[in-house]
Amino acid sequence: MTNNIKEQIKNDLQQAKQTGQLRTERIREIVKSALSQVVSEFKEGSTELRTLVKDAVSTVVENLQEKGGELKEEVTASIEGALEAVNSKRHENIARTQAEVKQLQAQLDDEEDKIQQEVDGILTEIQDTSTEKSTSSKTAIESAVNTIKDSEEVSLLKKRYAQLRAQLAIVQANLAARYGGRSEEVKGYLDEAKKWFNQEARPQAEAVVTQVQEKSSQIDEKIGEAGTAIAKKERQIRQILRELLLAAADKIKEKEPANK
Repeated sequence: MTNNIKEQIKNDLQQAKQTGQLRTERIREIVKSALSQVVSEFKEGSTELRTLVKDAVSTVVENLQEKGGELKEEVTASIEGALEAVNSKRHENIARTQAEVKQLQAQLDDEEDKIQQEVDGILTEIQDTSTEKSTSSKTAIESAVNTIKDSEEVSLLKKRYAQLRAQLAIVQANLAARYGGRSEEVKGYLDEAKKWFNQEARPQAEAVVTQVQEKSSQIDEKIGEAGTAIAKKERQIRQILRELLLAAADKIKEKEPANK
């Protein structure tokens, strides 16, 4: 079986040379296609599967040595193709699990919204009863209700939660891109990151607002670049994702607005 895979990779590489299509993306697809036909016959993580991957990469190196010069890009592409092939089943499982997680998250969000509505209703009723109280009691009740409604701690927690969820999604996009995830999987994580950045509670101090808006624009731009790179299947995607992760890390270090 190993010899069959080697022969297929060799023939596909030769054909790509003859047609002038021997680019890194094509090498990646050749290795992925060859291994995808047999990986299901091996146990995940088995010695035989690892040997098959090493042989596939070696075959690429052997057939491209005549090019001379640096082969790093070609070898990297062959490894990426092999990883995507052997991990395809795991990534399918990840995609299903992610869909389940999103469904559960939606249920949690719905329950939290109901709690918030219930709290708001209770606070409104309490505030309405203050009209029958003395001036001092009315002032105390209104002050207490406003304190609960406008809690800076709650606002900060929501902001940090959104930032962390967005950053986690970017980390997942990086891992998926690095270890053979499908383009749909990477794009899904980027969409998730953008959603949480858009939901993030903004600081109120004007001096900080401008800074945050600039950082958000930078992140939106990087997410857009990453999406374009995915669509074109460019290997540039990894560099863009690294830059996006750094931008997100900087964002989470933003100074909090000064207490009013």
